[in-house]
Amino acid sequence: MSLSSLPGDLNPVIANWLQDQDGALLRANADQLTERYRAGQSSARVDLAAYLTTRMPATYAAVRKVLGEVARLHPVFAPTSMLDIGAGPGTASWAALAEWPELLSVTMVEADARFVELAVMLAKSSALKALALATITRAKMSEATGKADLVIAAYVFAELVEKDAGEAALKLWTQTENTLVIIEPGTPRGFARIHAARQTLIKAGAHIVGPCTHAAACPMRGNDWCHFTVRLARSREHMHAKLATVPFEDEPFSWIAVSHTTVPLSGARVIRPPAQDKHSITFKICSELGLVDRVIARRDKAAYKQHRKTAWGDVV
Repeated sequence: MSLSSLPGDLNPVIANWLQDQDGALLRANADQLTERYRAGQSSARVDLAAYLTTRMPATYAAVRKVLGEVARLHPVFAPTSMLDIGAGPGTASWAALAEWPELLSVTMVEADARFVELAVMLAKSSALKALALATITRAKMSEATGKADLVIAAYVFAELVEKDAGEAALKLWTQTENTLVIIEPGTPRGFARIHAARQTLIKAGAHIVGPCTHAAACPMRGNDWCHFTVRLARSREHMHAKLATVPFEDEPFSWIAVSHTTVPLSGARVIRPPAQDKHSITFKICSELGLVDRVIARRDKAAYKQHRKTAWGDVV
């Protein structure tokens, strides 16, 4: 896994905003924010300094990873407009511009007035015209209007009860001209919302982009859940806020992307870290046939060479 961090032009703006923060208070607020995140709670009323220091880099890394995969799986997709639902400080918008710099129009919708103010400040600092001139509106997800080629809802379904996730996804689908991306924490609760959204969207005629390599019923059962990780570099402030001793962390996330355009599906997705011993490598993979363990024996030299660098999240 490669290291991922915030865009360079964001770092000095955020550093300037954080310069007068009390270190001990920031650590306490960062701990509280982590507990809220792990519990699947929303970001409402969180400390903004703690969010910018710890959650924004992690969210950006996850969204950037997902959008890179969407671009790989859907190479003809070249959005010129995007709608960022539950935008927070605009994290997904910044990630989308990094993937598709040709975006001309960005609209952010956020319910928290503090995050709206922060998103405006950060967007105006960008050299990218689409960000500097972005439309940033205060509204709940259910109140969002307008349509765009790309609609993103990143880490916002946590504000919903699971049974409402499908209905919320369907509303976003009606606002999507081409591709809808939903990203949630890589927790059982986060995946449950993604799973509910996936079921509803397929019934509505949406075409799967990823991570699934099929549109069949999800084979996950019981306490199992589908999630992936991205590794991100920690800034000095991030390390201090978390009293961390290593310069990176792994962010778990679950996601679904669907399109109005048919996207070819093939192969199987590796959904767990490969298990390797001196005799073989075992991959847990998901395909239209369900969940299976694929074992590659070291003695099968060609297959072993082909797959020895295959990682969690790859398609085989």
